[in-house]
Amino acid sequence: MAHVDHGKTTLADHLVAYGSGGGLLTPKWAGQARVMDHLPEERARAITMKSAAVALRHGAHRVHLIDSPGHLDFCSEVSAAARLADSALILVDVVDGVHVQTHAALRKAFAERLRPCLVLNKLDRLITEMRLEPEEAYGRLRRIVAEANSVYSDLRSGSYFSSLLDGPAHAQDVDDGDGDEDAFVPQKGNVIFACARDGWGFRIHDFAALYAQAHPDMARKLLGGLWGPYCWDKKNRKVVGKEAMVSMTNQQPMFVEFVLKPLWKAYKEGLKEDGTSWLRDQVVSRYNLKVSQRELQNKEPEKVLQAVLKAWLPLAETVMTMLVECTQDPIAAQRFRVPKLMPEREHAGIVAEADKVRRCVTACSTSARAPVVVFVSKMFGLAYKDLPPSGVDGELLNHTTSGSDDECFLAFARVFSGVLRAGQKVFVLSPMYDPLKGDTTGKHLKEVELQYLYEMQGQDLRAVVSVGAGNLVAIQGLGDHIMKTATLSSTRNCWPFASMMFQVSPLLKVAIEPSNLADLGAFVNGLRLLNQADPLAECTQENGQYLLAAAGKVHLELCIKNLNERFAKNVKLNVSEPLVSFKETIQGEGVGNMESRKGPQEFVERTAPDGKFAVRVKVIRLPDALTKVLEENEKLLCHTIQGQTARSDGATGLQCSQDDGRSVAKLRQHMLSAIDRELEVISMQVDKLKLERHRKTLLGYLQRIWALGPSLVGPNLLLSPDVRSSSGAATRQDGREGILVCGTCRISEKLGFVSVSDAETSNSIANSEPSTGAPDHETLRNIIVSGFQEATNAGPLCDEPMWGLAFIVEPYIFSHSPDNANRSYEHKAAVREACRAAVLQSKPRLVQPMYFCELTTPTVYLGAVYAVLGDCRAKVLKEEMQEGTSLFTVHAYLPVAESSEFSEKLRSATSGAASARLALSHWEAIPQDPFFIPKTQEEIEEFGDGSNMGPNLAKTLINSVRRRKGLHVEDKVVEHGTKQRTRAKKV
Repeated sequence: MAHVDHGKTTLADHLVAYGSGGGLLTPKWAGQARVMDHLPEERARAITMKSAAVALRHGAHRVHLIDSPGHLDFCSEVSAAARLADSALILVDVVDGVHVQTHAALRKAFAERLRPCLVLNKLDRLITEMRLEPEEAYGRLRRIVAEANSVYSDLRSGSYFSSLLDGPAHAQDVDDGDGDEDAFVPQKGNVIFACARDGWGFRIHDFAALYAQAHPDMARKLLGGLWGPYCWDKKNRKVVGKEAMVSMTNQQPMFVEFVLKPLWKAYKEGLKEDGTSWLRDQVVSRYNLKVSQRELQNKEPEKVLQAVLKAWLPLAETVMTMLVECTQDPIAAQRFRVPKLMPEREHAGIVAEADKVRRCVTACSTSARAPVVVFVSKMFGLAYKDLPPSGVDGELLNHTTSGSDDECFLAFARVFSGVLRAGQKVFVLSPMYDPLKGDTTGKHLKEVELQYLYEMQGQDLRAVVSVGAGNLVAIQGLGDHIMKTATLSSTRNCWPFASMMFQVSPLLKVAIEPSNLADLGAFVNGLRLLNQADPLAECTQENGQYLLAAAGKVHLELCIKNLNERFAKNVKLNVSEPLVSFKETIQGEGVGNMESRKGPQEFVERTAPDGKFAVRVKVIRLPDALTKVLEENEKLLCHTIQGQTARSDGATGLQCSQDDGRSVAKLRQHMLSAIDRELEVISMQVDKLKLERHRKTLLGYLQRIWALGPSLVGPNLLLSPDVRSSSGAATRQDGREGILVCGTCRISEKLGFVSVSDAETSNSIANSEPSTGAPDHETLRNIIVSGFQEATNAGPLCDEPMWGLAFIVEPYIFSHSPDNANRSYEHKAAVREACRAAVLQSKPRLVQPMYFCELTTPTVYLGAVYAVLGDCRAKVLKEEMQEGTSLFTVHAYLPVAESSEFSEKLRSATSGAASARLALSHWEAIPQDPFFIPKTQEEIEEFGDGSNMGPNLAKTLINSVRRRKGLHVEDKVVEHGTKQRTRAKKV
């Protein structure tokens, strides 16, 4: 796991050549073959796009290696690989340092409870490109290790809670037992210094053993001093610390003197024209290395140096030794990971068997009587012709195709318990399966007979009869039963594994359709296959359009290429320009948000056509920090809302575990902290009395949460009426009196903001029962929630989801209605339109997604880079010069809407010298009013009649979205008639 182009696949080459005994790759081509990148698109772009696995051996140990992508667009492949692994190799380019995706790799390893090891790669670039002195290189290496430790320390302390399902309460459980110690310490052996391209690498243990050959009793002391502020006292022959170094002259850290200087000298002497003789005498003969005469007689000094260093400091063997010594075996790893993968639940009825399944998964049991449990992290397509033609004993395998499909879908999986056998019948459990309730519809539980099992060997497969716990496997026969992920079990009384989390969501959309309508069937089938083959791609249909959503431009291009060449071969496609997702909110941030509540904001009222129902709605902007917490913890909110449904007798239908309770408590604390952070920002601008009053108002909202939306877990709140401030009745013009319907505040109760008794107090209808023909109380509440969900899913500006809003809804029912027909759809429409009208009344704003952009450019092109950033509406955060180079690093926020042309503009402006890396950062409201027209005297003096104003960005984006969705757009052919001349005036 690493940032893009930091050397993962190159390192994998050496491990494959070593671990396969040369059967898959000869050592000669290791580092150049990129054997794990077997897709044509991967080789053309020189980046990894799919996670690929290979089974290797190191002595008596079996190691499954998964090479995962580093590009942000393919983060779903990283999640699929991490779920099946026990440990993670984190690679860092020592020239680039810790980058965006390095942080993401560390977070993913921590979230999946993997034991991480660090590989500092491309050490040769410090010598040949940057030409650093050993002391300078040592300082750079120390900073990189310290930064990696700092990121991991933040994870342990719970600073990244919002990105984890379990929450910071689990930091002590997720920790690897080292307490406050650094995660990456060279003395522990979990840090390797390497050059993957040339195939050499070492741990400080290797040099400690080398120098201790003459004095074996000094090995431990040397190891302790080879990293950190320690030097060697030559006079007394001992390791001394930082204090003693002050009194000693011309002393350097032991890592510089005993490790880096010999390497620097080897490069300096070895790259000379006569460097071969020096290498033969000073390195090969001195350390008794096995280097062939053919390699030593090579005319290129670089090749000779590479062969000598590879024999002296073998990278693959060093990495394998570190994995065996510093990471956990499957038995210990699953015991550590099971609380995350399969949280313990308190339940009744199937206790014995469910507990047995979980114990067997925890123990990684391979017993014949142990239940089989397998997790499928993704499905991947392979042409039938590429499947192995014969089995273990040479028998022919029957690969029957289904219909006209040329693709066979295999499950990328790991066995967590028992022994999985070819031809075995297993139950396929979806993530929503509940063994307490069972499943009679076949939607979440299916019994399937497996066909064949394969051991993955990079791009090749080898048929096997059975696979034991702790091993990876590719399974044939599940293509018609699993869309993306699933849990397989030999018993139906098994809880499914926890769902995987992705770093980003698919934001970049295109509308796609076949050129010929006669190909519609093949096109739809191709979309279905693509949706199954790609973990992150989403294929949906909206308003008669087929939409394809991807994580980014590269991911989108790969999806379209797969459609054209694999899944819908003979279908000519029409693809629109990228469609970016937006959101809708209202004006108000910081003090402005607080000031907007001071004035008497009017309710918007809508009445159903039948006259029986009316609703009054007021909308409020939530603090941005609170909105972010709600957004980033959707999975936990979904788990809480669906998993803790209380029955009317006060008992709990499905008791969550103690871990879940801690997670909800931490989520509640983070919501409160978000409010406090928002108030702290504006504390210097508002007096304490107003600030405290504002805080009480916000806390009161959290105690009245009726529902979340859209999709039941979104960043918008439906608030029940405040019974204390409401009269409970409303009078219409015709004299009829309406009865106020109060919500249940069930979300506030589940999150712990109110007790069950307080939540039930508001679960009432004021004064009297509804009239004959009106919906019953529970039905009416469901209608109100449904109307709220529809409104927040499609806002009034351009039918995009709403963001960061709280709706105070006061529904009323009226008696003595002449028509007794039940028209629930009209009541729901009244709620929906009232919510949308309330947003339009409260100064609506469009919200756009923003990328975090990290640019690297030579100094000479810095001006051109700033010009491109300005043209793309980017906000520059900072710039800094990389130490020891002429390169600048620029950090900025870039609107996703501008990202499709950003790379091309940057390439043209800098002649390809600048490179950019994008990662989704946050949502940001566009400050412009989309409906702005000069009205006040000051506005008229500044803008006149509006003809001198520049284009309204918010209005332009809204109109583009409305045109795409087929909504009405008010276009003016003549914007300003007084300035427009369409015909020459002839006299």
